[in-house]
Amino acid sequence: MKYVNVDLVEPGDVLARSIYTSEGLTLLHAGVQLTVGMINKLRRFGVTMLSIKDPLLDEVKEQEVVTETTRKDAIRNLSQAISCVQTGKNFDVRGIQKSVGSIIDETLKNRRVLLNLGEIRTTDNAMYIHSLNVCMMATVMGVGLGYNTAQLKELAIGALLHDIGKLSVDKEAPAYKKNSKTNHHTWLGFDLLRKKHEMSIVSAHVPLQHHEWVDGSGQPRGLTGDEIHDFAKIVAICNYYDNLISPFSAEEETLPAYEACEKVMGLAEKRFDHKMVIHFLRSIAMYPTGTSLKLSTGEIGVIIDQNRGLPSRPVVRVIRRDQQANRRIVDDHEITDIDLSEKPTIFISAVMD
Repeated sequence: MKYVNVDLVEPGDVLARSIYTSEGLTLLHAGVQLTVGMINKLRRFGVTMLSIKDPLLDEVKEQEVVTETTRKDAIRNLSQAISCVQTGKNFDVRGIQKSVGSIIDETLKNRRVLLNLGEIRTTDNAMYIHSLNVCMMATVMGVGLGYNTAQLKELAIGALLHDIGKLSVDKEAPAYKKNSKTNHHTWLGFDLLRKKHEMSIVSAHVPLQHHEWVDGSGQPRGLTGDEIHDFAKIVAICNYYDNLISPFSAEEETLPAYEACEKVMGLAEKRFDHKMVIHFLRSIAMYPTGTSLKLSTGEIGVIIDQNRGLPSRPVVRVIRRDQQANRRIVDDHEITDIDLSEKPTIFISAVMD
């Protein structure tokens, strides 16, 4: 599998990852052979990057923290909850709790796997993919921090629903009226979730505080340091990072994962808690599997595996047509796998489309 710009996709290329609708239904299944019409339709849906199968990478299996089934179910249950909120109806928490439970179980099972955020975003599903990504990142961080299952559940629910206040129609909510001059969607989210007796009040504080910065410059209350709950500190980082890598956020430009990580690092002790930034960087793949890049040797390669302890030093597959000694030949191509953790003199010089 390789992750490429949609403008480089050609008719006949095979989709490597399924694309979902906002209801969690499959728009296009992995394995479908793309046509001109499909590619043009994906462009109209705002798709910028696609995961495409490559015969020279067929035996490379991307390790996933959370299965496709669980991700689809989470989007479906989130969609149902949001639909209720948008129409002013009470939503059932059980679907959210079930999805969060599955995400936690699978994250605990795959705790040694770095998280690759490879879902394909469209104008239709972008909000749901964002919420799911933030939830998965927060859960991986929580596992790394040693949280117990009850804590992970509180964190994951708050993370999945961190933007629920943006969709509320309840403009008469006391919290909203009282704080109308502040970042009101945080108050609305808190007001929605605190009324859910099946849900911990701690989860409700995640939407309320996820725009608070440790230096006191955040919203809605300008909290500092230890005044901010650790769960909100985690979600603040995950929310910011996912917005940086999404073409559908309000950020000025869409950044590759490693540049987004650099931005997060630069805001440690300003916006973000330093300890949480360290745990975040240990959890995420700086160079996601399938990414094409250029090495300091001048060679072009594709990321095929990750090193948990060294996320900035992945395993790269270099494919050449020329023949040299000690080579592996597949279909007249020379294939060399380079583990950058074992090659300290080789560096990644550029990420490519």
